[in-house]
Formats: sequence, C-alpha cells, structure tokens
Amino acid sequence: MEKAVIVLSGGLDSTTCMGIAKEQGYELYPITFHYGQRHNREVEQAKKVAEYYKVKDHRIVNLSFLKEIGGSALTDEELDVPTEGEEGGIPITYVPARNLIFLSLATAYAEVVGAKAIYIGVSAVDYSGYPDCRPEFISSMTETINLATKAGQTGTDLQIETPIIHLSKADTIRRGMELDVPYQLTTSCYNGEEVACGVCDSCRLRLKGFEEAGYSDPIAYQS
Repeated sequence: MEKAVIVLSGGLDSTTCMGIAKEQGYELYPITFHYGQRHNREVEQAKKVAEYYKVKDHRIVNLSFLKEIGGSALTDEELDVPTEGEEGGIPITYVPARNLIFLSLATAYAEVVGAKAIYIGVSAVDYSGYPDCRPEFISSMTETINLATKAGQTGTDLQIETPIIHLSKADTIRRGMELDVPYQLTTSCYNGEEVACGVCDSCRLRLKGFEEAGYSDPIAYQS
C-alpha cells in the first residue's frame, strides 16, 4: 500500500481530503500544525479525525512562531475575526506564507515515511482571495519540492494532491458524504469555541455549504 501525507487541520476540507486519500487506497499519514492560531480546538479535532481513520502515525508540529509574526486575524488577537464577509483583495484571515510552510514540512515528513503523495485541502473557489490556494502556487510548489528533495532527485517524484481545489463548499460536502467523512468531528469556527459561533465567516461558509448540499451540519452552533 502506498503512503500519503495529509495536511490535517481538523477542519471540513482537510478531513474530506483524508476520506478521498483513503478511498484512493493510500495508507494515511496526517500531519497537523499548531501555528499560533487563536485556539487549540483545531488540533484537538484533528486528533479525533486521525483516531477515526485509525492511522499509524499522526504528527503534530508546533509552529507558534507564526503568532509572533502576526499579520492575520487568525493569529493576532488585536485583529477582529470577520463576520460579514470582505470586499475583494486578500482576506484578513490569510496567514502569511502558511501553506508554503505547511507543504515544506509535509514534504519532509513524506520523505521520512516514504510517501508518494501529499494531500492538502485548498480551494480556489471559496477562498480565491488566498494566494497560497491557487492552482498556480500548487503547480510551482510541486516543481520546487521535487527539485529540493532526495525523493525528487532519485526518480520518486512527490505529488501534491488537491482534490477539492475546484469544488465549491457544497460540492466538497457532497463528496465527503459519499465517503462517510466524519464531519461531526470537524471544526471550522475561527473563534474555536466548543459550540461554534455560527457568525464568523468560516461558520457562515460552512453552514451555507451544508444547506446548498442538502444536508444538515452535524456540529452544534450558538446561533
């Protein structure tokens, strides 16, 4: 069985990628990053998702220095989490270079365990304002990691898989429901409360996705 590293945040998109990688026959090796976000709930839910899939190894990496750098409403508590959407440009929830860093470390993990693929739940549809979610970035990063690694230089090219990059949130949820993805274990709330706030942009997008997909969201909301 070939191996795949999954960048697992504990959220809806990355957990869907876990389900897709499993369906495609990979042995799953999730890696989760604590990057100084406002709360630890993402990491805790990622642990539950990893347990659900009975993975052999789940790495949790501390990248709290991203909080020191700041520049995002997800890491800088002086910035307000948006609740009514944003007009154009790059959203304030963009974490500078986050996916660049995540994919670099996921690549190192893939080399160590001998994985052939790295799955990451980026979407160019619902988060088109994030520069590190674009297909152009993924293509460039794929070339870079194969230039920079032993795997790439010995003929074992690593592939970055982005199975939901062209899917809306509703289509992502439909795909996940087909695969019995455990959405009840996931979290999307920017505020990280045990019961999701229901009003931050991430909660709103998730709720809208479930509604458009024709399913009820299995997690609880404050409002």
